[in-house]
Amino acid sequence: MFENSSNNGERRPRPRFRREGEPVSARPRFRHEDGESRPKPFGFKTERAERPQRSFDGERPQRPNKPFGGKPKRNNGVYSHRKQQAYIEEHLDPTKPVRLNKYLANAGICSRREADDFIQAGVITVNGATVDSLGAKVLPTDDIRFHDQPVRRERKVYILLNKPKNTVTTTDDPQERHTVIDIVRNACPERIYPVGRLDRNTTGVLLLTNDGDLAAKLTHPKYNKKKIYAVTLDKELDEVDEAIIRAGVVLDDERIIPDALEFPKEDRKHIGLEIHSGQNRVVRRIFEKVGYKVVNLDRVSFAGLTKKNVGRGKWRFLTPKEVAYLQMGNW
Repeated sequence: MFENSSNNGERRPRPRFRREGEPVSARPRFRHEDGESRPKPFGFKTERAERPQRSFDGERPQRPNKPFGGKPKRNNGVYSHRKQQAYIEEHLDPTKPVRLNKYLANAGICSRREADDFIQAGVITVNGATVDSLGAKVLPTDDIRFHDQPVRRERKVYILLNKPKNTVTTTDDPQERHTVIDIVRNACPERIYPVGRLDRNTTGVLLLTNDGDLAAKLTHPKYNKKKIYAVTLDKELDEVDEAIIRAGVVLDDERIIPDALEFPKEDRKHIGLEIHSGQNRVVRRIFEKVGYKVVNLDRVSFAGLTKKNVGRGKWRFLTPKEVAYLQMGNW
């Protein structure tokens, strides 16, 4: 038998099985300082101060550093350089040819459309030979030059911006208005551009990248990317008009049916709207169709990305987990 000591120093036997007359379902018992015995409470734990601490040479061992790719730490309101995520295509197949205009666009030289103009102008050479065919394909191992300067594939950059008002979603504005590129101009040396568009006075989540393949997936209608908006109307939404919107509003010969419509606040002027359509100014036009004016429009989610911990007019790099999430199409 095992033995245990009581408070008065005497040793008493500890039975292996339940005592005579004790219910079968009784919990384990222990003896308190007052001499009384009572069931041990479920989930009982000793006080933290009584727990023995592991030590190594008299010092508590340090926890290992958090693995790379965790939540970015902020330094004076700016994400540290270590957490600024840029991505390089490390596993390119050197035997797989790609279109020349796509290669130039991925290298950050220009857009694909502009690359076609450069190809026709005869300023692109591949392995020393001038290429002027728009359908030409190259290998990653080829010597590709633009105006006799070698072309190198650039790293992939993904930036999430919480777009403010009075900002144009474009790379260049002829009217010289403030653009989203002006906000992230010093973020990276690569040539990035916004994915999709937000109206000048629409705020919220906007993705900027130089990954043309991902941008095409996020903007193509067949992929049905999710977008969630916080809408503020000039007056409360009538129940009849709400039913019309839920049933679908026809815009440009297409019936737009919202995926969800909720009222997050007590009044009916503030609305949460989830929608897949990529039509221009689709949210404002939906409510204008039934006689309402959108006073404030904020995109709180785009393809699963949110503006959490990103202030208005601020930006951050995506984490590797977020990039993988977008590339796998789980949105």
